[in-house]
Amino acid sequence: MASSTSMLVVAVVLLVPAVAQPARAHPPCYSRLFNFGDSLSDTGNYHFVFPNDTSEPVLPYGETFFNRSTGRFSNGRLIVDFIAEALELPFVRPYWSGQRAKDFARGANFAVGGATALSPEFFVKNEAPLPNPNTVHLDEEIDWFRDLLKLLCTRNLAGRCTNMMNKSLFLVGEIGGNDYNLPFFTEVSFEKIRTFTPSVVAKISSTIKKLIDLGAKTLLVPGNLPIGCVPAYLMKFKSDNEEDYERETGCIRWMNEFSQYHNELLVDELEKLRKLHPGVAIIYADYYGAAMEVFVSPEKFGIEHPFMACCAGVSTASSCGYGEYTVCDDPQKYGSWDGLHPSEVVYEAIANGLLRGPYTQPTIAATANSCPQITDAVSSVEYKVLSDM
Repeated sequence: MASSTSMLVVAVVLLVPAVAQPARAHPPCYSRLFNFGDSLSDTGNYHFVFPNDTSEPVLPYGETFFNRSTGRFSNGRLIVDFIAEALELPFVRPYWSGQRAKDFARGANFAVGGATALSPEFFVKNEAPLPNPNTVHLDEEIDWFRDLLKLLCTRNLAGRCTNMMNKSLFLVGEIGGNDYNLPFFTEVSFEKIRTFTPSVVAKISSTIKKLIDLGAKTLLVPGNLPIGCVPAYLMKFKSDNEEDYERETGCIRWMNEFSQYHNELLVDELEKLRKLHPGVAIIYADYYGAAMEVFVSPEKFGIEHPFMACCAGVSTASSCGYGEYTVCDDPQKYGSWDGLHPSEVVYEAIANGLLRGPYTQPTIAATANSCPQITDAVSSVEYKVLSDM
């Protein structure tokens, strides 16, 4: 999957956003940010891992903030971007766009669109479909991270890496959504898909353990989003039965209950890990709860169409950016960018919910109590804790 040297050089010029950083009132809380995941946090790796693929996000992807395609699967910034901004770090460089140690002076992003937690072998064994036999998975992303450590820690390996790992924030996910997406869309039975979840959570857990063994001290681990609110799923599983939908939101009830099932298993697993590693901060990021704020009260975020895609193909043979497609006039009024991925305004709302709201366990403020950027850098938003959703 490695790309040519020429591709890497081009990436340094084209994919890393040149965004002016504000003057710092405080030193950064973390020296680096490392991210693992899928298209919800991919900032440009897909282009290099799968060159010339027709699923690569091209314009109008990226039009809102960057005014060009950067490899992000949205119209603008992602949650990882808002976290980096809040911590006064640069946007995280895609791993496959760098070559030298100095390219990763502030971290690296290993997320790839379409990535799964589990390996392709798991799906073959369970007779479940995968879109690509070369699908990236968590073990592969961790291998890339180990390769990067060899580059960053060439001298005094133990001491230098220990200091770097101590001062870095690790964002492990969101991951696992793609382990469920294709099976759902290809009509694998719900009962069978549900049996995948313990394995998905176990893989996330083993990844966290590997990072801790390598020296990680602070890890932020997101759960899954409320997939019952995703336009593509709302279309796929459209029902005439009112009981299939949540009264408060109009999202598909049983799909959101599945997301909650995944998240409950993950929360339980993280608690076990905390007991095994009391010196490590393992923070659960409740993407589900933060996103539900948007779907319960979209008007609070300026969203007029929470369950509509801003950019979409006009037929099954086209998609956003490919073939004949339409783009809305104001993506900030839409909850979804392309029917599968949230718009920038939703990503920002989720990030605010994590950084200033109640949607981390333990709270980031309590974990990083010497980090004034957490409370200073993100716009103020009022939150209420949602229950019984």
